[in-house]
Amino acid sequence: MPASRTKKSPLKHVPAAGSAREKLIAAAIATVRYKGFSATSVDEICQAAGVTKGAFFHHFASKEALAVAAAGAWTDIAEQRIFTQPDWTRIPDPLERLLGHIDFRLSMLDGPAEDFTCFVGTMVQESYNSSDPIRAACDASIRAYALRLAEDIQQAIDIYGIASGVSAVSLAYHIQAVLQGAFILAKANGNPVIARDSVMHLQRYVIMLFTQK
Repeated sequence: MPASRTKKSPLKHVPAAGSAREKLIAAAIATVRYKGFSATSVDEICQAAGVTKGAFFHHFASKEALAVAAAGAWTDIAEQRIFTQPDWTRIPDPLERLLGHIDFRLSMLDGPAEDFTCFVGTMVQESYNSSDPIRAACDASIRAYALRLAEDIQQAIDIYGIASGVSAVSLAYHIQAVLQGAFILAKANGNPVIARDSVMHLQRYVIMLFTQK
């Protein structure tokens, strides 16, 4: 049985400071992660952001336009929170840095799903066949993450080698695929434990790739 928990409002995730545009983007990210894209209305986003509907349409022509802008902002958030600020990014050895990255993603899998799941991963599951601009924006964000991670993977390959036929980019995309799949499992199960197990299997797989060449 899924673990029971009390649903909380995403409003706590919306910063009090910033321009109306920044508040709307933050509100969209928080609310879509909490409810999904289709279930989130412009009115709810405005309420969460603390801005008027007029301010919304001053900055964005539609909810779709806001979603595209928020996908770009999500890429910047990931760069800071995942690839710049954490301690693992300063590990000198590239293979240890890669494993540190996976450890860090594992440590994030805690609490309610809306706190750790991917905004663009959530949005593209609903919108990939109904909005090409949103699909393309989500693809660009996911691709940016993979290419950024592939830099460390390639450095590890250059030093340690890797199992035949595995490229840095393909492994980076696989890591992204496992993480996105883990988020779905956590949502379906109502508990992050099953997602954590998947990421630990990923870590074992990466170690094997570099040690069983």
